[in-house]
Amino acid sequence: MRLLKLIPENTNIHFLKWRVPFYIMSIILIAASWGLVMTRGLNYGVDFAGGLEVRATFTKEAEAPVAEVRQQISALGFEDPIIQRFGDPNSVSIRVRLPDEAEGNPGAAEAISNRIVGALQTNHPDVRIDGNDTVSGKVSGEFRQMAFYALLAAMLAISIYIWVRFEWQFGVGALFALFHDVSLTLGMFALFQLEFSLQIIAAILAIIGYSLNDTIVVYDRIREDLKKYRKMPLPELLDMSVNETLARTVMTSATLLVALIPLLLFGPESLFGLTAAIVLGIFVGTYSSIYMAAPILIWLGVSGDSFVPTESAIERQERKAREGVGRP
Repeated sequence: MRLLKLIPENTNIHFLKWRVPFYIMSIILIAASWGLVMTRGLNYGVDFAGGLEVRATFTKEAEAPVAEVRQQISALGFEDPIIQRFGDPNSVSIRVRLPDEAEGNPGAAEAISNRIVGALQTNHPDVRIDGNDTVSGKVSGEFRQMAFYALLAAMLAISIYIWVRFEWQFGVGALFALFHDVSLTLGMFALFQLEFSLQIIAAILAIIGYSLNDTIVVYDRIREDLKKYRKMPLPELLDMSVNETLARTVMTSATLLVALIPLLLFGPESLFGLTAAIVLGIFVGTYSSIYMAAPILIWLGVSGDSFVPTESAIERQERKAREGVGRP
């Protein structure tokens, strides 16, 4: 039985030939992404923006009437309520933004919750209220700040790790690749106004981990090739290293997409943002490992001389012993 090979052996694709136009395109996409974040903003969920969440189950229905519930909640005066299936098909999560006068006022928040529950029970006698939560604007602001600090800390820690394991140029390259991946993910959420919640922070951390893994595989091969072919021109060496790891990179990405694409197309609405972020992250993470992390090493002046093996103390003693034996 022959093994499935998505990439033939001994590929020789000249990736680095197009490094300048791809870098320019990536910088434009990064700038556009941050422009969207600054102008349109992110559609923060209740976790980050503050608000009220009510969870309900329609006990006599196979599926929750999401569109009908959205109309009924909007009729109460709440703009853009977020109605998502939650857990079972007949369960929903209803999230609304609290008005400014209800911030920090438990009584006002409880009154809003009672209005929503009353509307549900009036229109759906079979409904069961499973619970409700209120997140104040101050607490949600702290969540948002801590989440972005977590992303920044993860990126910096990863760059320091790569710096220690390889050379400082590799750390800079990895940090730029991660910044590229996170920026494009944020840009997608700003462009399509998908809900940005704690789930998405988890997705971005997963993207950082995937991109890091892919980048380290490429960097490790580059380091090995730099030791073996110290006189080879760096662009040719980088092309060779990327081609040597290409089969592994494509197979890993394809395996993940086989599991994620059906979830993206047929999964519950509550997981759409999470899945979309990870799917995008797989594409941009694979792209950045080839066209962001590798070419930057040329401009940062990496050379094979940085990886000349140093002579250990034991090797030095053995060499001196051999030299002593050869003397008259």
